[in-house]
Amino acid sequence: MNEHTQIEQPPVQSDQQAPHPDLEALVIKHCRTRWRKPIPEHTQKTFDYATAWLAERGNPPLVLDSFCGTGMSTKRLAEQHDDAAVIGLDKSAHRLTKHADASDKYLLLRAECEPFWQLLETANIKVAHHYLLYPNPWPKSSQLKRRLHGHPAFPLLARLGGSVEMRSNWQVYAEEFALASTLIGFTGKLERLEVSKPWTLFEKKYAERNQALWCFRGVFSN
Repeated sequence: MNEHTQIEQPPVQSDQQAPHPDLEALVIKHCRTRWRKPIPEHTQKTFDYATAWLAERGNPPLVLDSFCGTGMSTKRLAEQHDDAAVIGLDKSAHRLTKHADASDKYLLLRAECEPFWQLLETANIKVAHHYLLYPNPWPKSSQLKRRLHGHPAFPLLARLGGSVEMRSNWQVYAEEFALASTLIGFTGKLERLEVSKPWTLFEKKYAERNQALWCFRGVFSN
């Protein structure tokens, strides 16, 4: 074998090889109920700061980068959305402190994403574009409810409106997300993703390992 030949590595080890049979019923159940988790104090303070930051800028279109990690993707998104306010959210202060850049074009905030979405919805603040890049796959079939689309807060994505983009290196996860997104009112498409300039450190690693990457892009239409 040529030493430069790339070998596609298995992306995720899982006992689940197809979309979970309980997914549709779970998402429908969550659509019929309102997720009401007490808002953590630090997330409330973060939200108040974010809304003041938006108001100072005249409340432009909001681009949300949820679970942004080190904020590499937030910076990339700010470069693409010049006319918008870009906010990256992550619950880990440790990850956020790894972001070396500083800019007034975007904001990186420590917050729990689902309660932050709830606060946005309560305040009737819509999201123009919502990015969810390489969320934790929780690969065991018993972990469906821990996945983003299995979480009771998932329908909040639809109530925030706009478009949504999710990327994953696990095809099953991407297929589940696409199905769940359709159930809550998004019209979109799942396709293979070709990467020229990685948006996240995970994306860079996966691309270097020649893993297949998947992307769902959808627009809320209901």
